[in-house]
This record gives sequence, C-alpha cells and structure tokens, in this order.
Amino acid sequence: MQLTQARRSVAEACRVLAFSGLAQDVLGHVSFRVGPDELLVRCRGPQEKGLLFTTPDDVHLVRFDGRNEVPAGYVIPTELPIHVEVMRSRPAVNAVVHAHPPAVVMTDLAGLRLGPVVGAYNVPAMRLARDGIPVYPRPVLIRRAELAVEMLAAMGKAPVCVLRGHGLVASGASIAEAMIRALNVESLAKVVLGVAQAGGEPPDLPDEDIAELPDLGSTLNEENLWRYHLARLNRARLGL
Repeated sequence: MQLTQARRSVAEACRVLAFSGLAQDVLGHVSFRVGPDELLVRCRGPQEKGLLFTTPDDVHLVRFDGRNEVPAGYVIPTELPIHVEVMRSRPAVNAVVHAHPPAVVMTDLAGLRLGPVVGAYNVPAMRLARDGIPVYPRPVLIRRAELAVEMLAAMGKAPVCVLRGHGLVASGASIAEAMIRALNVESLAKVVLGVAQAGGEPPDLPDEDIAELPDLGSTLNEENLWRYHLARLNRARLGL
C-alpha cells in the first residue's frame, strides 16, 4: 500500500471506529506498519475535532524507537507503545486498533466472560471467543514500553485483548482485519451484556454445533464487511 493510500485508510478506520460507537470524542487510534521500524498512526492535531472527523493530514509517520518529529501542533498518541510493542513482537501484524468500546468495558467490569455463546449470528466473534479473549487487568494508560510488554503477556497469542476499565486492543494483518475484529468483540459484548441484563446465563456452544459453522473466508468476513462500513460512512456523508 502506498503511503498516501495508507494514510487515507488509517483515517477512514478512525472514522469507522467513532461512527460505530467504539471510540468517543478524541480517544482512540489506529496504526499501520509501513516498514520494519516505522508505522503510520493517527495523531491529535491543532484543529482537533475527534476521531469521527479524522483526515489523512492527521495521520503521521513515526519510528519505533521514539525519535520522532511531527508537524507543528500535532501530538503523537500517549499510548503509542501499544502499537509499537504489538508490531515488534508480531511480524505478521500490520495494523493495530486501540479503542474504548463501551459494551466491552462494561461487560468485563460486570465480571462477565466473553465466551462462545453465539453461533451463526456472528461466527467470527464466536471463533475469537472460543479461542479465548484475554483481559489485561490494569486500568492504566499504556504509555511506557514496559506496560505494553506487560499487556502483551496477558494477550498471549490472541489477536485481541480487553483492557480492564479502559478499552480494547485488536490486531491484524490488515487494517480491515484488525478493525473487523474490534467490531466483532464489541458485537459479542453487547449480546453478553444484554442477556445478563435480562437475567440470562447463556452456555457456551457445544462442540457439535461449532463444527456446523463453516469458515466463510476473509472475503465475506472482512473485505465485504469493511466495504459495508465504508459505504455507511459515505451514506452519512462522513466518508473521505
């Protein structure tokens, strides 16, 4: 992906995060790897209006080693170490999403587990839950490398991690993959939270039912869904 297109894609992802309710106001960021030790990330600008109005001009190139200069008035995210340490430890990861999805936060604080309780309703969310959605238990700003490494230890091999009292980290080989994972975790959390509020305790799906749920592939689960979310932005006149 060329740098110009990559900046646009990061900006679009930030808009989708806000439009879908996973990020509020100015909190949250998306990054994309553009080299062995560089990434593009959304920065807060001199005319900051929040994630919903992110433009490619708000997306800047930064180095993993922290020796960075961005245009006057722009500020690199305090929690840049999340993006840097995830990419450093996972060569296959090219995109990282950090957001504050409310249902994810509330579900975890209520002591509810994000388990594989839905089936055909959202198969990718079920698969994430079946493999385990870990929780980093410290509600802190992950503003230092050692905290990000601590988070990664909690995250294990999973592509996503709930940050207790804070939000969510999602990773992927592409912006679309990382974003859809974040959206799916929030979708599952809404179901779990709603069922709990109704007094229910849904069991995990039995193995025989999971076996009946095919992997529909990235075209349906990621590419088509990502085009849908971008189309929603355009329909609302919020696209770039």
